[in-house]
Amino acid sequence: MERDLTEQFEQYRTHMQRVAYRMLGSLDEAEDAVQEAWLRLNRSDTSAVENLRGWLTTVISRVCLDMLRARRTRNLELTGTDSETSYGPEGGSDPEQEAILADSVGLAMLVVLETLSPAERVAFVLHDMFAIPFEDIAPIVGRSVPGARQLASRGRRRVYGASPLPEHDRKRQREVVDAFLAASRNGDFEALLALLDPEVVFRADGAASPSGRATEILGARGVARSAVAFADRAQFSRAVLVNGSVGIIIAPRGRLFAVVRVRIVRDKIVEMDLISEPGRLQTVDVAVLDG
Repeated sequence: MERDLTEQFEQYRTHMQRVAYRMLGSLDEAEDAVQEAWLRLNRSDTSAVENLRGWLTTVISRVCLDMLRARRTRNLELTGTDSETSYGPEGGSDPEQEAILADSVGLAMLVVLETLSPAERVAFVLHDMFAIPFEDIAPIVGRSVPGARQLASRGRRRVYGASPLPEHDRKRQREVVDAFLAASRNGDFEALLALLDPEVVFRADGAASPSGRATEILGARGVARSAVAFADRAQFSRAVLVNGSVGIIIAPRGRLFAVVRVRIVRDKIVEMDLISEPGRLQTVDVAVLDG
C-alpha cells in the first residue's frame, strides 16, 4: 500500500514542483513544499479521493500560500518591507538548475510575480498558468468564487501592467532594447555604438557599484565599453515595462538586482538610469511585456 502511494506521488512530483516553483520563485522552497505535501499525503486518508492530481495540487497550493505569508511576515519583521516590494527569497542550492527553471517560467515573469500579494499570486498562478477553475481556487485562498476571480484579475493587471505608449512605439522600443541586450551579451562593440546616441548618458546608483558611489558615463563609446565589460549581467537581463515604458531588469537566477530605465529618441538610446538601491526599487513599477 505504501509503495503504491509512493508511486502515485512520484507520478505527480514534477507537476507539483512546477506549481510550487511558480508560486515561490525558489527551487529550495519548492522542494520543501513538495516534501510537506508528501508528509500531508501520508497523514491523510485518501481512499475516497478520485483525482489525486487535483488533491495534491490543492495541498501544494495551500502549503505555498502558507510559505508566502510566512515570508511576508518575515520581511516585515526584518526589514519593515512588505512582500509586494520585496523581490524574491535568498539562497538556492543549485544555481544552474534554478537558472534553467527561471528561464522556463520567464525571467521577467518570475520577478514580477514577487510583487503580488500571497493570495493574488496563488490565484493568478493556478488560473492563468495551470488553468485551474476558480471553483477549485476559492477554498484554497479562503475566498468566494468571485473573490478568487478578483484576486487573479488584480494579479494579472500587475503582472502585465499598462503602458501609455502606442503599440507601434512600444514594439519599436522593445526591438531597440532587445538589440542592445543581444549586443551586450555578444560583446559586439560596433552594434552597441549603432544603438546609442553619441551623447548618451548612463547613470548608476551607489548600490550597483563595488565602490558604493554613484557613477555616470557620458558618450556612446564609454557606455558601449561598459556594456561589453559587464556582459555577464546581460545574460540575466530582459526587456520589461518600467513605469509604463520599455526598460530592463537585471535578475540573476530570478532575484532582482537592478532596474534600468531607458529613454529612446528616434530609435537611439539617449539615457539609461540603473536603479539598484532597495528603497528606490520600491518606487518602480515593473511589468511583463507581451510577446
